Amino acid sequence: MGTTIRQLTALDTVAAGDSVPVYSQTNGDTRRMSVSVLQSFMQTNLTFSGFTPQYSAPSATGFNVAVTAGSDNIWLILTPTGAFAAGTITLPAVAGIVAGQEVLVNCTQDVTTLTVAGNGATAVTGEPAGLSANDFFRLKYDEVTSTWYRVG
Repeated sequence: MGTTIRQLTALDTVAAGDSVPVYSQTNGDTRRMSVSVLQSFMQTNLTFSGFTPQYSAPSATGFNVAVTAGSDNIWLILTPTGAFAAGTITLPAVAGIVAGQEVLVNCTQDVTTLTVAGNGATAVTGEPAGLSANDFFRLKYDEVTSTWYRVG
């Protein structure tokens, strides 16, 4: 019977050239790989769902806030100076976003009529028609359908 992982000597620090055991599905057996290969694999395949904040303080009804384009998820914090009859949030242009990108919106005041402009997307599905004070919503982009879907 082979050595179990708990019988191996432990390390307190790891170097890029150190090896770790891995079961290879392709080869059907256990092999080793360097920590640097594992690091490269993780950097390529891990995604983090943090949100980059964007701030806007509209000061009049009929405002239009453009959400910043880029590959990061965006947390739009709207702090209007008062309750407004109308406002628009323009999502990033389709050419500037990635599949699965999200936009989270918080609003501190009432916006009676809210328009969420897709900016080249085929549709925005489930967007709110208005916001109450301290309301929020979350949209996620699907590249296959070129649609923003409300997910929260």
